[in-house]
This record gives sequence, C-alpha cells and structure tokens, in this order.
Amino acid sequence: MKKKKSSKPEQNQRTVGFLALGCPKNIVDSERMLAEIAKAGFLIISQPEPSDVWRADVVVVNTCGFIAPAKAEALEAIKHAIDCKRNGTVKKVIVAGCLSERLGAELFDEATGVDAIVGLGQRDEIARIIEKTLGCEEPACYLEQSPRAINDDRTRLLITPGHWAYLRISEGCNHRCSFCTVPAIRGPFRSKPKKLILDEAAELVSAGAVELNLIAQDTASYGRDLKMKNGLSELLKELEKVAGLSWIRLMYLYPAGITEQLIEVIAESERIVRYFDVPLQHISDKILKDMRRPDTRESISFVIENLRTKLPDAALRTTFIVGFPGETEQQFEELLEFVKSVKFDALGGFKYYPESGTVAAEMAGQVPEEIKQHRLEELMLTQQEIAFAKNASRAGSELICLVDSAGAKDDATGRFYGQAPDIDSICFIRNCSAKAGQFINTRVVGTKDYDLIVEQI
Repeated sequence: MKKKKSSKPEQNQRTVGFLALGCPKNIVDSERMLAEIAKAGFLIISQPEPSDVWRADVVVVNTCGFIAPAKAEALEAIKHAIDCKRNGTVKKVIVAGCLSERLGAELFDEATGVDAIVGLGQRDEIARIIEKTLGCEEPACYLEQSPRAINDDRTRLLITPGHWAYLRISEGCNHRCSFCTVPAIRGPFRSKPKKLILDEAAELVSAGAVELNLIAQDTASYGRDLKMKNGLSELLKELEKVAGLSWIRLMYLYPAGITEQLIEVIAESERIVRYFDVPLQHISDKILKDMRRPDTRESISFVIENLRTKLPDAALRTTFIVGFPGETEQQFEELLEFVKSVKFDALGGFKYYPESGTVAAEMAGQVPEEIKQHRLEELMLTQQEIAFAKNASRAGSELICLVDSAGAKDDATGRFYGQAPDIDSICFIRNCSAKAGQFINTRVVGTKDYDLIVEQI
C-alpha cells in the first residue's frame, strides 16, 4: 500500500496527524496503523516542521521508550501536540507504541492532556480507538491485551521510500541483557510464520520495493521457537524466489547466530547483500558477562575472522555501549584496540543509560556522565579515522548503487550494498540519469566525510 498524500480536507472530513518515532520495528507498526487510519476514511495530514503547529482533529504519536533519549524525544513530541490542543488547533492527542507499553497509565501524569494511551497489543485497533476518543471526554487507557501475539504486518501505508521497506520476521526477545528494556516492552521472542513473511514480501515487492531489510530483535534466532532447524537460512532461500526482489538485507544478527550454514547461503546468493549488522555492545569478557550477553571475546573474534575469511567483501556494522557500570579505563582501552584491529565498516556508539527496571541500573560502579561522554567521543573519533580511510581506499573502484532520490538536475543520492538505509552513510551520485528505485553502475570519484561521491558510468 503506497503513501497517502495529504490534501485539502473535504467539508466534515476528519483529519489525523501522525508522528512515527523510534526504530524500524516501530516504523512497521506506524505503517500498519496508518493503513488502518486511511481505510477508516480519515485524512492523514503532513507532519509540520518542529516549530510549527499541528492542525488536525487527532494527533497520534507512536513512541519509542527504549532508552532515556528516546523517552525524552517522545515526551517532547507529545507535549508539543498537547500545546497545539490547548491552542485550539488539535482536538485530541493519542499516544501509542513502546512508551505507552512501558509506562501505561503513568503517562497521563508525565504528559497532562493526553486523551488516550494505546499499547502494542491494540495497534490494529487504532482507527476504532480514534473514533471512540473523538466522542469521549474522559481519558482512556487501551492496554488490556498483552502484546504477545505475533502481528500480521501486511497492508501497510509505507513511510519509507517506495523502493525499499522493512520486513519484520519476529517480535520480542528471549535474551535478558542486564541493560535492556525490550523484553519487558515487547515480550518474549516469537517468530512470524514463514508463509506470512513470504506473503508480506510479495505484497511489498508488488508495491514497488526492490530492497527488503529484514528486522527483528534478533534475526539470527528466527524459527527457534517454531522448532525450525536453520530457520533463517531456510527463510532466506524462500525469499530469494520472490520475483522482482533485488536486495535482501539482514539487520540485528547476534554473533552466535552467524552459522556456517548462514554464511554459505549468503555466499551463494545473488540477492542477499553481503552486509552484517552485528550488535556486539562490548568486547571485555567481564563487561559482556555483567551485560548478560551470550558472547565472549573469543567467540566474537572467531565469528568476525570467519566472516572476513569466507566473505572478504562483506560490510560489517556493529554497535557498542560505553560507560557500562564498572567499566574501567583498561576495559575501555581494550574496546578501542579491538575497534582499531577489526576496522568495522560502520559503527554506532552509545552511552550507557540506567533504565529503571533493569538489572544494570542497580549495579554498583555507575560511571560518571562526563567520563561516559569522553569515552563516547574517543570511540567515535577512532571509528571516524577508520571510516575515512576505508572511503579513501575506494577511490576509482566501481560500485552498483541503488538510487534513493533524484533531483531536478543530474545529481542524486543512493547506496551501495554496504550502506543500510537511514543508519549508514550514503553515496552522492553525479551525472545520474536514473530514477529512484533503479540500480546503476558508478565509479567512486571522491569522499565527503563518511559519504562517498560517485559518478554514473
């Protein structure tokens, strides 16, 4: 289902403003809600600039609540919508998503003026809830269903560009990392049935998607709860058969799930891009143990060496947390040396946040904020030097790029297989004659910070 552009509302037509925050999994939930809202006959209006006001009968904010900055961003957006309500440009404000699931009715106290709170289990009921909220004066909390069923994500109103989309293959998480709130918010790990995934993939491709980015809290665990052997590998083989699909990208792979079978499937495929998004979080065995991660430095190093040996052109992305409780300067230096040694193609760094309800929040040895900030800056400067050197080494090489946007002139933007949408760097394409969604041959002619400058051949 393609995007519905806003237009001037007809007389008496009710309008809904919608703001999608958070990770790709939240984006999928937002797209499902938008489809239900559109089917119910509401007019979806464009999101205003941050300083502008909402003008809608209802504003729905689909929130993230994973870490403190995400909660702060969500509360700021909610309070902006409430201000618009007080000024008379909005009638009702509804809050949905992870923050609703995490805080429940407490959210009414955090943001006075919210009219309805919608949990993850009520996602597909959003149109009915909007109708009810418009006709009700009292605030309501819709959390009666626990978000434990696996959602059917078919029929979405895409808010990504039409030529690429996210494809969720499972929900929830069985890992019990000491810093993480996800299992408490989204429940235990549940794999989506293979047929449902394949039907959704076919639907997305028929709507114009040529790239599908597979997402989950842990994509490598796909099928374990369904007693499937090599579940992800078998799913990938089926997805390769979807006509019209050019790129399949894997996100959120735990190291232990990168098996010989999976590497072999990717090595033999012409559609699965050689891109591995592997969240490691740290490399010190002591910190990994305190984080309750299932990995060790030895097991992580083996997986990376195996990947680099068998797929030398693979792009490797990871994330690390600095300032975890008890992290010493020596352990942080160990992390830095590891990053310098491995030379990741892309790296995301985060300061540790003590989230209420998690084990780590109660641990001794909480690291002062200024030390966490300093370590984060040092980590990212280390990665910057690596990334810039990798970019420089690509000068003169040829890359197949997927065009993401094409302007009025011949300049465009796009990505090669080593760049995931929205989170990684991009390619600035010169002399581009192609349209968005098309693949072109390019040559690297320069760099711009983390990005590449390429010319169409």
